[in-house]
Amino acid sequence: MLEPTGPLPPEIYWRRRVFAVGAIVIVLALVVWLAIMLLGGRGSSTSTAAATSTSAGPAAGSATTAPAATSASDTAASATPTPSGTVNATAASAPAACPDQSLAMKVTVGQPSYKAGDKPVFGIVITNISTEACSRDMGSGLQQVTVQSLDGQRRLWTSTDCDQGGQPDVRTLNGGQQAAFTLTWSGTTSQPNCAGDRVPVPAGSYAVAAQFGSIHSSPETFNIS
Repeated sequence: MLEPTGPLPPEIYWRRRVFAVGAIVIVLALVVWLAIMLLGGRGSSTSTAAATSTSAGPAAGSATTAPAATSASDTAASATPTPSGTVNATAASAPAACPDQSLAMKVTVGQPSYKAGDKPVFGIVITNISTEACSRDMGSGLQQVTVQSLDGQRRLWTSTDCDQGGQPDVRTLNGGQQAAFTLTWSGTTSQPNCAGDRVPVPAGSYAVAAQFGSIHSSPETFNIS
């Protein structure tokens, strides 16, 4: 079987056999090469997938923890006082005392004329004429209301003569804000320290004026008939 037989010279048959064997070897080499390439590609894909899975794990963990970190940060930020909170806390504290020059005073009379025996009603308004909020004790014992003759020469009654002072009345006024008070007069005279007898004021025309600290109101007139 090894010896070629046929009508052609033996060299031709040997060449054909060598060519066939060479072709088979080439084909086998190609098959082996393709197999190696395919196996190598699968291994590379598997490694890539594993690497992707490994890297995806931390990324997923990072994506999970990021909102928690943000939430904690937001909570800390909301718990930290803001500048506006500081301003509000400052505004909530007691403002400075009102100096006399920041206040103005006005007195009014309930009606222009009263009958003898009536009890005239006076209104007192204290205004913060500054632009800043301030506070001041405006208790009745610190307000002095005086009834006097029209020319101001004769003093008939002053609210502090018999007023024991009463309770403190601290008022906080914003700029331009007012504090209003009313006072009812018995229509009788008085003296300092409530000394002497108190007698009804006779019919006539009178003026009432108010004072608070060094602040004076303009006098207002009224009649007793």
